[in-house]
Amino acid sequence: MKGYIHSLETFGTVDGPGVRFVVFFQGCPMRCMYCHNPDTWIKEDGKLIDTDEIIEKFERNRDFYTTGGITATGGEPMYQMEFLTELFTKAHDRKIHTCLDTSGIMYQGQPEVDRLMEVTDLVMLDIKHIDDLEHKKLTGHSNKNILKFAEYLNDISKPVWIRHVVVPGITYDKEELTGFASYIKGFSNIEKVEVLPYHSMGKVKYENLGIEYRLADTPQLTKEEKADAEKIINSILKR
Repeated sequence: MKGYIHSLETFGTVDGPGVRFVVFFQGCPMRCMYCHNPDTWIKEDGKLIDTDEIIEKFERNRDFYTTGGITATGGEPMYQMEFLTELFTKAHDRKIHTCLDTSGIMYQGQPEVDRLMEVTDLVMLDIKHIDDLEHKKLTGHSNKNILKFAEYLNDISKPVWIRHVVVPGITYDKEELTGFASYIKGFSNIEKVEVLPYHSMGKVKYENLGIEYRLADTPQLTKEEKADAEKIINSILKR
């Protein structure tokens, strides 16, 4: 099966445990204000690549990935559910660790997700904003399916790393951070919570693509602000 792929990275160190082979999927329904990969939004803009070709590229340097595996990111990998499931099934059959980096936006309780989770070892779930109205302003979509997906992952005891991008004036807010931490506190399957500081490195891509960058006047999150956000979150999680 062929799918639309943006690019492949052979040395990923921030996309799951160990050194990883990272597959950037093309296509995403969300339009997050701070997205640093707007060039992945349109699925058909990607290059068609077969699952076997991806597996073969991994296998050529398999010894290099003994501590890691394959990570599917994007874009939104679940936007191409059938292709993603075939890729992870082939990896799983070869005992390759599989990690899915997703927003969860495509979850609608469909049985296809069950099949995907059977061959997924770890999910990195990016919760953009805990408040539904603010989530819509930030991404153009409700967070209801995302939170349902988080609950589904907990129900099936799937290992999860939660990621939360902290943006000055949006999610760098005590009420939002407290609400976010209070929500995930009740889950038993979360192995790690990562605070990702907002940066504007993708701004040049918007200029090149002729797309308005809506956070042009938003400052990057400082190290001190990141530490403060982590402190707020951890104060709730450790209670």
